[in-house]
Order: sequence, then structure tokens, then C-alpha cells
Amino acid sequence: MEKDENIDNKSQNSDNTDFVSSEQNKEEETKQDKTKKNEDVKKISSEEKIKELEDKLTRTLAEMENQRRRFEKERDDAFSYGGFSFAKETLNLIDNLERSKQILKNDEDLKNSVALKKTLEHFEIINKDMISTLSKNEIKAIESIGKKLDPNLHQAMMEIENDDKEPGTIIQEIQKGFMMKDRLLRPALVGVSKKTEKKDQKSEENKEKKESK
Repeated sequence: MEKDENIDNKSQNSDNTDFVSSEQNKEEETKQDKTKKNEDVKKISSEEKIKELEDKLTRTLAEMENQRRRFEKERDDAFSYGGFSFAKETLNLIDNLERSKQILKNDEDLKNSVALKKTLEHFEIINKDMISTLSKNEIKAIESIGKKLDPNLHQAMMEIENDDKEPGTIIQEIQKGFMMKDRLLRPALVGVSKKTEKKDQKSEENKEKKESK
């Protein structure tokens, strides 16, 4: 009887040991799984951080390159067009000189006089010197007469009837325009040609206007 009881106790102890061992193994496996997952998370997190840092570095370098290009452009513009405003103001002197010449030419008391002739000659010398100075600084007058109207260079102030020229051809220059290198300093103010309107057409247009009123 005692032997049987001992055998039963041993068997029970063995079962208990196996159960405990099985539980321990499960716990170990769970711990290992958790450890592996944590390592995977850390690995993914590190890769993401590296990628994020690479993106930030790329954006920073691109921004620095853009700033460098902007700085170089501003520097070049300042060097090339630093006198843009001064040059524009200088054109007023040329305009005033031309107006003075026209006023003297139209003065009845001075017409055909020696004084007028000498004065106009001096004015012409001054004008040529000023144009030459501007030209040395790459400021040149825009050619207008006989050219087709270009909105980028010319500003039409009036239309003049002329059947000898194609419509839109510049036949009068009111104020000379100038370029500073490849930049417009000021547009030329011009008069352009248009076809002569027939009297019958004008009468018809006037009649339509009166009827509409």
C-alpha cells in the first residue's frame, strides 16, 4: 500500500514538474517574442529616423542652393542695373533739351537768326554727348520710326490715317524710348498708322450713333 502511494506521489510530482516546466517555457517564449518585437520596433524606428534626417538634410541643402542662386542674381542685377533709376532720371534732361530746341525753333523773333543757329548747334553737341555717355553704359535708344508697334517697346498714343503704311506701323515718335542692356528703361511714345476711313463709312457711323441716341 505504501509503495503504491509513493508511486502515485511521484507521478503527481512529475506531472506538476512537467506543468511548471511547460509554463516556464511559455513565459520564456513570450518574453523572447516581446524582446524580438521590441527589437523590430526599434529597428523600424531607427530606419524611419534616418530617412527623416536624410529628407531634412536634402531640403536644407536645396534651400541653401536656392538662396545662393538668389543672392548671386541679386548681386549681378545690382552690378548690372544699379544705375537704373539714375539713368531713368537722366532721360528727363534729354527730353527737356529737345523741348527747348523746339521752343527756340518756333520762336518767330529768332527764326533764321544767327543766334538761333549757333544755339541749336550747341544744343546738338550737348545732346550727342549725353547720348554717347548713355551708350557707353549700355543705354541705347529704341528704333521706332517705320517699325511695327511692339507693346514691349512702344506705347501707342494716337492713330494717324495713312494709306501708304501697313496699319500699326509707327510713323511718328512723340518721345524716344530707351533700353538698358536687355531691360526696358522706358517705352517709346509713338503714333501709328491706320487706314483712311471713307466719307460714306464715316457718315454711316455718325448716322448709327445718332439713331442709337
